[in-house]
Parts: sequence; C-alpha cells; structure tokens
Amino acid sequence: MKRFVVASTLAATFLLVVTGCAEPRPLPTPTPTATETLGPTGDGVLRIGALLTTRGDTSGISAGMIAAVEVAVRDINTAGGVLGVPVETFYRDAGAVDDDRLESGFAELVERGVDVVVGPSSPALLKRLLPLADAAGVAVVATAASSPTVRAAEPEGVLLRTVPAVDREAVAIMQALVDEGVETVALVAASDAQGQSVVDDARAAVVSSSTVIAAVERADSATSSARLSFSLAAGAPDAVVLATTGLAAPQVAEIVDALLTRGVRGDQLWFTSAAVVDFSSLESGVLEGATAVRAGAEVDELLAGRLLQSDPRLRTQRFAPETYDAVVLAALAATVAGDDGGTSIARAVTQVASGEVACDSVGLCLDALAQGRTIDFDGYSGELGLDDAGDVVAASLSLLQYDAENRPQPVGIVSLTE
Repeated sequence: MKRFVVASTLAATFLLVVTGCAEPRPLPTPTPTATETLGPTGDGVLRIGALLTTRGDTSGISAGMIAAVEVAVRDINTAGGVLGVPVETFYRDAGAVDDDRLESGFAELVERGVDVVVGPSSPALLKRLLPLADAAGVAVVATAASSPTVRAAEPEGVLLRTVPAVDREAVAIMQALVDEGVETVALVAASDAQGQSVVDDARAAVVSSSTVIAAVERADSATSSARLSFSLAAGAPDAVVLATTGLAAPQVAEIVDALLTRGVRGDQLWFTSAAVVDFSSLESGVLEGATAVRAGAEVDELLAGRLLQSDPRLRTQRFAPETYDAVVLAALAATVAGDDGGTSIARAVTQVASGEVACDSVGLCLDALAQGRTIDFDGYSGELGLDDAGDVVAASLSLLQYDAENRPQPVGIVSLTE
C-alpha cells in the first residue's frame, strides 16, 4: 500500500474583507525595513498583464487562467486595491513559437504600464519574453511553464513561479518513495539539459536516505524501448520513475508496455506530468495502482464556481489556482514593498510566501500586515514556498493513480517539501 504526505485543501469558505456597507479599505503600507534600499519603480497603479496563447491547442488552458486573473483582481479590488488604488488588468495573445505575436503583445502591455505579466505557458515563449521583461522592468510569473532550463537563461530578478519546475516533480516523487521505505529506484529522464536537471535533483533528494537510485536511463525520440526496458528490469528495482519530457504519448506507452513485458508491475511505476498519458490501449488492469504526480492543483468547488461565473464556457480549469495565487502574491508583494513596480514586486514576493502568519485569502493576509506581522500566503493552489530566486520549493501537487482501465484519476495531493 502506497503512503503519501497529503496536505489539506483550502477551506470551503473564502473570506472577503468588506462587510455591510463599509468603504473598501486600502491595503496597508508596511513599515520600511532597514535591510533593503530600493527606490520606487512603479507609478502608483498595479497593472497586471495576462500574456497567454489564445488560439490553438492550449487556448482552453489559457481561458481558465484568464478567468482566474479576473477573479483574483476582483477580490483584491474589493479589499481596497493595492496601496489604495484599484488594480488594472490587460490581456494579450502570446501567439505561437513560429510567430512574433509574443513580442507585439508584450510591447502593447508595456505601453499600458503593466508591472507584472502572467504567462506564457510555453517554455519556449517564456524564454523569449524574459529579456524583454528585464529591459522593461516588468516581473514575470510562470503559472504553467515548468521547464527548469528557463532559469539558466533568465536575467536575474525577473522570473517568479507559482508552479514547480519539472525537476521538483521528480523530487516530490523521491520524497514519497523515501517516506515509503523504497530501497531501489530506476529513473528515466530526457536526454537534454532538462533531463539532467531532473536527474541531479532526484539524486539530491535521496542523498541522506536509505533509498538508492540504482539506474538512470536517458530517453529521446530515437530510444529503443526494448533496450531501455531490458536495462532497467535487469536490476529488479522496487520502483521505476518515468520523468520523461519531449516524448510523444505513443512512445511513452511503448516504453511502459515494454517494462510490463519485462516483469515490472504497474504499481511499481511512477510518472511526472509529461509522462501522464491515457494507457487505455494496453491490456485492462495492467497499470492499476501506478502513480503520477502532476503540476497544477486540483480545482475545488468554490473556485470552480467562481471561474465559471467569469467564463461559463470554460472547458478546463487547470492552472487556474496557480494563476489566482500569482496575482494575489503580486498584490501582496507590492503592499509589502510599498511600490507597485515590477522590480520591487520581484524582490518582495518571496517575503509574502515565507512569513510567520499563514493566510489563505486576501482578507486574512491584510489583517496580518495591518498588525505589522509577516505573512505566508498559501492560496487556492495549496502550500507554496519560494526560494530567493522565486522558484517553487514547497508545493501541493496533484496525486493521480491509474484505474482498471489504465486511466489516471485524481486521488489527492502530495506535498513537495523544502
């Protein structure tokens, strides 16, 4: 029986700040600290820009993220805005990798004085955006793009995340396997820099435990599934983790089928987000009990209803919790910094995710700030911890298990811890 570290979901009632007919109160301006000297970079109005692909395969995800921006901004403005001024929002199409809509869309957002950009979801587009954002003094929050290699090319102090990078998904799996007492693990990762990051972080996650990564295989489009499965199965590992990226679903299914043929049981298999596919083409029940960790928190009923009020045509709400939390984090960071500028927000955002008072709504966080206390905001996406670079080091990830029809079903969450 697999055991997991399961975090609690958000409370069913979202606390609003305004009661009765009282005037909305402005977010409080905190007492300046002596540890940081940074002149204001904003103009007094926090402007959020959503730069997401609105055509093609990912447009459905973008629609849910746009709705989340709208819901978050309504909550913030109901609470009095940021530093007493309502937050403004703008939306532009990020386009595709083979066109220049990202550049033109971002230029239009800059013309409108945007301080923070949410998106895009594509790692390739995100890499193109970061130097432009750096030059414009705009902070970028990645709420869906999970490639760890984006950080290496990023100008310092621009990129923030509310979704863990792919290598952190592998860490969450390794932490769960350590807790379970698994002795030997075989790992399959991509044959690129992203795959190397996954391998490095997975090894670091087990270094002080009795769990050993006994075999590592690298996979790409030219990999022989028969050779890979023979090599992995020969060591008789207790668990096999497929942390593959860049492979088409049919090739992932081929690798899994080859592993099963070599005697690996379905309930020994673990998958990161990129390897989570529908295996219903395989023999019924062969993957029952296999486990997957997927970035993007499950959407609770309260948030789901609020998103549908903004856009009744939504087909998916994946990454909406991370997007809502990104907007609230930006607002709270601007409050703590006393400035709405992107540079100030990027410097202050870690502070509002690591303070002494836990809060899961705008209202509760404002109450704590008004009392002069530091806050630890954990919103709709659950637990959220950021390091000094703005990367997610603690989070609540969706936990899936495969059913008798070899399809992944949500069963809870698994905690990624620092």
